[in-house]
Amino acid sequence: MSNDTAGSAAAFSKTVAPGKEELNKRKIGGRFEQAACIYLQQKGFRLREANFRIRSGEIDLIMDDEETLVFIEVKYRSTGNCGRGEEHVDRRKQQKIIKVAEYYLLREGLCERCPCRFDVVSVDGAGNITHYENAFGLP
Repeated sequence: MSNDTAGSAAAFSKTVAPGKEELNKRKIGGRFEQAACIYLQQKGFRLREANFRIRSGEIDLIMDDEETLVFIEVKYRSTGNCGRGEEHVDRRKQQKIIKVAEYYLLREGLCERCPCRFDVVSVDGAGNITHYENAFGLP
């Protein structure tokens, strides 16, 4: 698993981090997903779809990295008390993401053998973004 820690969502953390007003988890997550998307676009990724949902699960971001289709899970943790965000993409979550990705490939008429990978983007309470390429793959 390679990672790239050059990113920062500090500008987003001031407007996103929960303060006195309570924001629900989905709204908070959505804002950090947006920060992750912008960060990846600055690295040259192109957005295909955000928050792709089916009954069995969701993929936060689906992007193109040159010729590779990338399925991305974004995790935000305000503190390190419960571990880092990337630690919360366990085997069960990986399997769900893979199933949703398989459905996406089928729905879009893309070959199951097209180059694709699964990345994780972790955002911490300070707004730092860490990108893990090839965070997991098919079993």
